[in-house]
Amino acid sequence: MLDSASIDTTRYRKIRWFFAKIFFHVLWWDIFLNIPLLRFFRTDPLFRWQSIAQRYRKLAVEMGGVLIKLGQFLSIRVDILPHEVTSELAGLQDSVPAEPLAAFKPQLENDLTLPFDEVFAFISEEAMGAASLAQVHRVVLHDGKTAVVKLLRPSIRLLVETDLAALSQAIRWLNLYKRIRKRVDLNWLIDEFTAITMGELDLKAEGENAERLSRDLADNPYVYIPTIYWNYSGSRTLTMECVDFIKISDTERIEAAGIQCSRVADQLYNIYMQQVFETFWVHVDPHPGNLFVIPLPTSEEIAAGISFFLPDDPVPYQPGREFKIAFVDFGMMAIIPERLRTALRDYAIGIGTRDAHKIVQSYVSAGVLAANTDLDRIEEIHEVLFDRMWGVQVGQFRDLAVSEVRFFLKEYRDVIYDAPFQFQADMLFILRAVGILSGLATHLDPNFDPWAKTIPYAERFAKSKIRQKWRGWEQEIETIAHHFLKLPGQINRVLTIMRQGKLSVRTYLSPEDRKKIKKLQISVDRLSWIIPASAMFISGILIQISCPRDKIGIWLVGFSILIFLFSIYRKNK
Repeated sequence: MLDSASIDTTRYRKIRWFFAKIFFHVLWWDIFLNIPLLRFFRTDPLFRWQSIAQRYRKLAVEMGGVLIKLGQFLSIRVDILPHEVTSELAGLQDSVPAEPLAAFKPQLENDLTLPFDEVFAFISEEAMGAASLAQVHRVVLHDGKTAVVKLLRPSIRLLVETDLAALSQAIRWLNLYKRIRKRVDLNWLIDEFTAITMGELDLKAEGENAERLSRDLADNPYVYIPTIYWNYSGSRTLTMECVDFIKISDTERIEAAGIQCSRVADQLYNIYMQQVFETFWVHVDPHPGNLFVIPLPTSEEIAAGISFFLPDDPVPYQPGREFKIAFVDFGMMAIIPERLRTALRDYAIGIGTRDAHKIVQSYVSAGVLAANTDLDRIEEIHEVLFDRMWGVQVGQFRDLAVSEVRFFLKEYRDVIYDAPFQFQADMLFILRAVGILSGLATHLDPNFDPWAKTIPYAERFAKSKIRQKWRGWEQEIETIAHHFLKLPGQINRVLTIMRQGKLSVRTYLSPEDRKKIKKLQISVDRLSWIIPASAMFISGILIQISCPRDKIGIWLVGFSILIFLFSIYRKNK
């Protein structure tokens, strides 16, 4: 039972009812009406899901909270979601209504232990940005510096706990679907998401996250992390340097300053590769509202006395202008655990060298494959993926999706049906960040090629691994040499067994062949029931025609139908 004192019950019921309607929508349109004889009655799925996206956007803007964060994630997934859906959700980036400044006065005074009028030299009445959990106002500090203050929304904790309770209910519904339950530990996922979301409500911890990220990426000249002003910060108040320059999704302003969007995409990708593969501390909320491009003055401008630009300054066009990428909103950060680090590096090496075996072994190391998975079959799929998808740019993925999905459904239906991947929560949050990143890279540069960008990292990791494991390789060579010296004796024993006529060969069916044989057995078993049922049905019809008053014909028809249904739905022993 839910504690009504810790949640807004009216809000909870409204959100739960929305997800319940989606749940029943899927049951009716995508499961029940997907039966071959009923598909004629199905409507265009794009139109249906666009309508759902419209209703979700309206609900999220109205209610705010966690619903906005979920919509923001979905809106940037232009690489896999149709434009009709992402375009409906895109407005969630900027259309969150702001609270009046007066609503924040009590918590500001409580956080900073000062009267509201003495906290800052100046604070803007209008918010310069409003997000789902907090909003930002421009301020002037007492030393004259321009900054921004992030303020948690009043009563946000109650709203977040309510939304998480409603999402937990939706997760329980999803848990009823076995194919989803096999892929993801949904209970662990909602627990992890809850912990991270609740962590976003502690702005002091967010400031500490920013400083750690700044230390981790200090050697990267394209990264800019704003300075945190701790004297003006508390648990619900965070004041930092203003980096409100060009939003990373504003390609027109980026190009107007002379900055190549393709270079921005490259450097953003490099920054995230550094986080994932080197520092293991990842900013997992890289949507456009949290990333800004800072234009840097050219040498001629510096000579003319322009040493830097302010956020509101007009930036003249200068081809080839250098830049930095500024990060904000450090509430959602993820640590890559030790068990995933080696696996991720092996995966990068496998991608860069087109080594399907290496990739599959990285899955094994990461623990994302179900037990008894046919590794050879998974490896074969990756080899085909390399052949068909290598060099395809991110912007072309969606165009190829339909034809490629049809091909893989036809050729590898057995693997897709078995759903061998079981992603854990920490991996899903990293995949979330990479998914958003791929959408941003596509927006900045439709010709972005992730394969080519991964090769340098793969080469670096491969060299590092060789240096670290050269002693292990020496031991492996010694073991191979030992077995090689024993080989002549083993060959002689095999030849002796052959001459004595005692050689036997044991063969095994592949998992795919075993499944085909099992299906054939089921079909034969059902046929043995269907044939007599059909004979009984025909006999009943004939008896009923010749003797309408005799009920035996009706009984035979009814009994034949029961046998037929039994043969279809009985469990195969």
